[in-house]
Amino acid sequence: MKAPSFWSADLDPKSREAAPLTRALLTPFSWLYLWGLGRKLAKAKPVSAAVPVICIGNLTTGGAGKTPVAETIRERITALGVRAATLSRGHGGEQAGPLKVDPGFHTFRDVGDEPLLLAATGEAWIGRDRPEAAKVMAAAGVQAILMDDGHQNPSLAKNFTFVVIDAEAPFGNGHVLPKGPLREPIGQGLARADAIILMGEGSVPAEVAASGKPVLRARLMPTGPVPAGPLVAFAGIGRPEKFFDGLKAAGADLRDAVPFADHHPYTRHDLAFLRKLAAADGGRLITSAKDHVRLPVEIRGETLIHAVKAEFESPAALDALIAPIFKHT
Repeated sequence: MKAPSFWSADLDPKSREAAPLTRALLTPFSWLYLWGLGRKLAKAKPVSAAVPVICIGNLTTGGAGKTPVAETIRERITALGVRAATLSRGHGGEQAGPLKVDPGFHTFRDVGDEPLLLAATGEAWIGRDRPEAAKVMAAAGVQAILMDDGHQNPSLAKNFTFVVIDAEAPFGNGHVLPKGPLREPIGQGLARADAIILMGEGSVPAEVAASGKPVLRARLMPTGPVPAGPLVAFAGIGRPEKFFDGLKAAGADLRDAVPFADHHPYTRHDLAFLRKLAAADGGRLITSAKDHVRLPVEIRGETLIHAVKAEFESPAALDALIAPIFKHT
């Protein structure tokens, strides 16, 4: 899904671009969504896992940086001598799980793009039934579960919850789906969090400051230098413009940038268009690591990857929150 322009916080609510009529028409659907979410949370009886569960979630649809954060936190927990693995629903994949993701065997069509990306640097599992997946993971020897994108999923009990927020675009227009990008009201979502991870540049949102929760600052940093020469970038992630801006900030000679919807499955028509664009600009194609796993094999070799990693401003502050969870395990 590509985010509608009227979800942006940078528009005058009464302007044509903010689509006041469309937002008004969508209001009943937002009420219905909220009713459904409230009912799900109220009726839920979370199942406790045999091992600690740390949730990495957010309050908006896509683009906050949950996956790189999950990867970094998994790395920090592993450094404690704990066997940690991520658990994702496997959005877009055909397999329901529970299963351990094998990047040498599975494709994004099997398990989804984010689990495949997480499996490239550590242990990753998928499971649409989170409690069942947690049971299987613990039986397989996993000692800590990083629940990727599970803040609005109450089926599995959490020992600790991080909510990841994009500092540059924290809550969009402030409305709940489909009227806006929020998955739930801001105050309600923050109340269930144990700590907030603010990604990128930008001041601490007033709602976050008022929550009284610990706030950690992190940024997405390139894992290597940007390739030299003219580049044509494309991305199908939550906020493609964030990827393009990151390339420019890293010094890329960016000649063109093509956004696609989040989790976009690239077609031969898309690839023909991108190749033609790159040829016209005399440049090479470059995309995100998450997009690269969704490309057909024949174009992967000619498409560069701009990979990023979540780096915390204070790793010690992160460790101070994580370490107590494992003192008695």
